[in-house]
Amino acid sequence: MRKSWPVLVALLLAPSFAVPAHAAPNREHEQMMADIRMLQEQSQQLQQILATLADAIKAVTARNDEQSGVTRKAFADQKLQVDTVGGDIRVLREKLDETNVRLTSLSQDVEGLRDAIPQAAPPATGAPGAPPSDSAGQTGGTPTAPGSAPMPATASPSPTGTGATGMTPRRLYETAYADYTAGQWSLAIQGFETYLKTYPKSELADDAQYYIGESYAGDSKYRDAAAAYERVIRDYPTSNILPEAWYKVGISYDRLGQPDKAREAFEFVMKNYPDSDAGRIARQGLDRLNRRTR
Repeated sequence: MRKSWPVLVALLLAPSFAVPAHAAPNREHEQMMADIRMLQEQSQQLQQILATLADAIKAVTARNDEQSGVTRKAFADQKLQVDTVGGDIRVLREKLDETNVRLTSLSQDVEGLRDAIPQAAPPATGAPGAPPSDSAGQTGGTPTAPGSAPMPATASPSPTGTGATGMTPRRLYETAYADYTAGQWSLAIQGFETYLKTYPKSELADDAQYYIGESYAGDSKYRDAAAAYERVIRDYPTSNILPEAWYKVGISYDRLGQPDKAREAFEFVMKNYPDSDAGRIARQGLDRLNRRTR
């Protein structure tokens, strides 16, 4: 009996010690479940926030697209207006250039007409003490034949210009140029020289002198051609055809068998007008000279 007593006590105490061992895992499980539920709630809240942000981003994107469309349309409208204004400016510039050309031609025509009008001769006045003309037609004691008509007044000579050529400045230049294009070298030279004598300060004076050289060159008179081109260089230092004149000087001397002068002219064009057409073809002329002298 005494031996079984401890065993009985142990059996009675065993359940009381086993309960805490089972309770600890249950509490941990409940805590984990609570944490999971909290995380789920937080996840749902985050999803709602993300959905709200997505809607806001879509709205902002839509507004940006709309604003971009408005901006592109405004830019296109502005570009169209700028292009329209630019076209109008080009048209006005062309009309202005055409008007300037017409004014230049008209001014030359007016100058030619002014030169064509003969100067009025001053009234003749007798010398002091000279006898006056009488009714019988005597002047200074010199009788006039009875019944004869009075001597006509001597017409004053027409000055050089339209009165001498019968042409306006523009017509005179165009006629000379037409002779040049037709290969009528002598007539072209004569026409351009007449133009230069009549209108030496005209805007086309340098061109007229240049085409005199071209006409001489067309007629194979290269010495006269070189002199004509050199006159362009000497008399019209601000002309826009100086590069061509220098190049043609080199060509003329090359044809005359004077390579040193030709080389000098070509080198001058290449040095002073490198970007011009004359400067580029002058290099070719210089290359020909160099190959010929090797």
